Amino acid sequence: MRRRVLCLSLLASVACVDILGMDEKTLGILDAGGADASPSGPNCAGLLPTCGPDSKADCCASVVIPGGMFRRSYDGVNAVDPKYAATVADFRLDTYEVTVGRFRAFVANYPDSKPTSGAGKNPNNPSDKGWEKSWDPLLLADKTGLESALHCFSYVTWTDAAGKNENLPVGCLTWFEAFAFCSWDGGRLPTEAEWNYAAAGGNEQRVYPWSLPPNDVTADSTYAVYGGSVSFARVGSLSPKGDGKWLNSDLSGNVYEWVDDWYATNYATAPAPCVNCTASDDGGTNRVSRGGSASEADRNGITASFRYNNAPTIRINTQGVRCARNP
Repeated sequence: MRRRVLCLSLLASVACVDILGMDEKTLGILDAGGADASPSGPNCAGLLPTCGPDSKADCCASVVIPGGMFRRSYDGVNAVDPKYAATVADFRLDTYEVTVGRFRAFVANYPDSKPTSGAGKNPNNPSDKGWEKSWDPLLLADKTGLESALHCFSYVTWTDAAGKNENLPVGCLTWFEAFAFCSWDGGRLPTEAEWNYAAAGGNEQRVYPWSLPPNDVTADSTYAVYGGSVSFARVGSLSPKGDGKWLNSDLSGNVYEWVDDWYATNYATAPAPCVNCTASDDGGTNRVSRGGSASEADRNGITASFRYNNAPTIRINTQGVRCARNP
């Protein structure tokens, strides 16, 4: 009989457990906890596990989000329009926002890490073209130019040499760079519906990712990195208190997270109800980002329903990304 073995990365070593005979419930718990992470992308080779509350978690962990139906940008408390129903299929969402350390591998391989046509395509959306050749000029030509651009403001997390910021969220990313990184890393940008579903706890429709009960409006700096000071924190530093239903950290605060969609007021370009819908190819002026950031002065900007949008070429220190993947 072939043995089934689960190997877990533990700091600098690997521990393997014979899982033959484990029931599906036990295996499911392992998966939900992030142990059964999707194959690491090239950014994770040699990357130390320095994320999470004790600085010992795998910065490249991801978790399966079981799909279902929910109501977009609705929580019944602050966002009370329930008519934008959506269904999403199962998908993976990275546990953490992309860190400086993870992005450093992309920069080190640049420009060879630029995406090819069709990269980053969403398999749940037949109309999604993935990376388009016409976008190539919107990426910087060389590594020197990209490193310079990552110093877009006075307060940034990027450093040209590895240092103490490796487990902080990378900022100063354009939408095109966020797309390029996730596709190079074997993933893709999450759709707005996927991101919202994860932050809302699926059909629980949470006000904040951590809200239990779902209508609980408790929020302060022990749950999320916000408050207007633009002071970033190690990704996952507020886990598990600030985590979402599926243990994704920093879905609120720290940095804004680009998603795939063009912005449309009240989801004007998306059918409702919709299945695996995304406004990835509808055209528009701005792309959507979610989750708020450290720059949010109050908690209204870090709810699971809050929508933010900006030009896809804009570069601000509070703009980062979190990748999605196939389950």
